[in-house]
Amino acid sequence: MQQGSARQDFSLILEENGRSRNVAGGSRQGTGNRGYQGSTRSGRQQGRGSADIQLWTDNRARNERPARTASREAEIRYRRAMRRKKRRRQIMIVRTVVGSCAVVLMFLLIFVLWKLGSFLWTKEKPAEPVSALQREEQQFIADNQSGRPVITEDFLTPNEYSRPGEPLPEVTEIFVHYTANAGTSAAQNRSYFENLGITGETSASAHFVIGYNGEIIQCLPLDEIGYAVKEHNYNSVSIECCYLQEDGKFEDATYQSLLQLLGWLMNEYDLGPSAIKRHYDSSGKLCPKYFVEHEDAWEQLLTDLKKQIS
Repeated sequence: MQQGSARQDFSLILEENGRSRNVAGGSRQGTGNRGYQGSTRSGRQQGRGSADIQLWTDNRARNERPARTASREAEIRYRRAMRRKKRRRQIMIVRTVVGSCAVVLMFLLIFVLWKLGSFLWTKEKPAEPVSALQREEQQFIADNQSGRPVITEDFLTPNEYSRPGEPLPEVTEIFVHYTANAGTSAAQNRSYFENLGITGETSASAHFVIGYNGEIIQCLPLDEIGYAVKEHNYNSVSIECCYLQEDGKFEDATYQSLLQLLGWLMNEYDLGPSAIKRHYDSSGKLCPKYFVEHEDAWEQLLTDLKKQIS
């Protein structure tokens, strides 16, 4: 395409120069100097032809230089743009890698701090000072070797009023009661609990009943709850005690059997004297009557219990 344009330009230049030469030749012919013109025509034409070619070459160079320069500048701009684009891509990759590493390190640091905090938080703390009463209680539990007294097992028939059959999760307390019915035996009080399953009169029962002759009847298994202390049915064992005197004082046989039964239960559940309580201590009920009205008698019972075990 460029070669064809160049040839056209060159032809136009030659044609125009030819016209100029013809005009000049005509003027010379008018003067009558044909001989001189004839002898020098070929030399001038050859010189003018060389001049025409040089003129065309100069014009061509002047016209092509801006185009080549523009093309070279465009190529430089393109290369610069590609380098910038490549540099931006590299910067983006570096930032992504650095950011990812920073996030990983941050989570790792948080994990290490959390582990360190957990270790320091759960580190065993110095044991709190143990009071003299607590030491005595612990020693009492360690020394307790009380055996099982003579017990007659006569479990109640399962029913919703006296033996619901619900499991007893734990035993942390032992409650002492009195039957509130002077002169009745252990067997009679056991029958009362049994008949509640028929009459539905109320809900009541105890794990043990101690008669005024010292006999012990077990009415409930030790892995089932009884209806004795409403607030503590699920963490306690209850003992009902029979009596003859109106003031509620226990007979000596009942008293001794109570000490033996308490000692054995405390050994079974690793309990100290502080776990032995009156029904009164939980609900304020006048039970057992004599030991509520005579606080010193209750303190003496706990002292006798300690002596028997030690």
